[in-house]
Amino acid sequence: MLRKLISTDNSAAITILRLVLGIVFFAHGAQKMFGWFGGYGFTGTMGFFTGAMHIPAVFAFLAIAAEFFGGLGLIFGFLTRIAAFGITVNMLVAIAMVHAQFGFFMNWTGTQKGEGFEYHLLTLAATIFLMIKGGGAFSIDRALSANGSSVAGQRA
Repeated sequence: MLRKLISTDNSAAITILRLVLGIVFFAHGAQKMFGWFGGYGFTGTMGFFTGAMHIPAVFAFLAIAAEFFGGLGLIFGFLTRIAAFGITVNMLVAIAMVHAQFGFFMNWTGTQKGEGFEYHLLTLAATIFLMIKGGGAFSIDRALSANGSSVAGQRA
């Protein structure tokens, strides 16, 4: 099971997608977790999610963890499929609970009451791709799967 979870090829293109998405989600997660980059930190974010948005605390915590730890997982390519899955669920919930009501487009002109879901849709495409393909080159998953196959080859 673990072998299937971490298996990946040596694709540099996958690595680029994984790193960029990981940096974006690490930054958003760090805003929510630590208040970095102008965020409200863990207490402020939990308060907003559970108060204004009426999200149960366990799900608010999972959303913060998915962005922060999912971002780190993608940056390092460690358990890439699990990290991408967490971000996928996070984006699906964000679309359903918040962004679908504002339509497809982002609020570029400031005339909408909120943001549409186009960003979330792009993120879903990227995370689904990573769930299918894995972490690619320069990932911990690749190193672990390469070590596993060489060890398995020595035993045969």
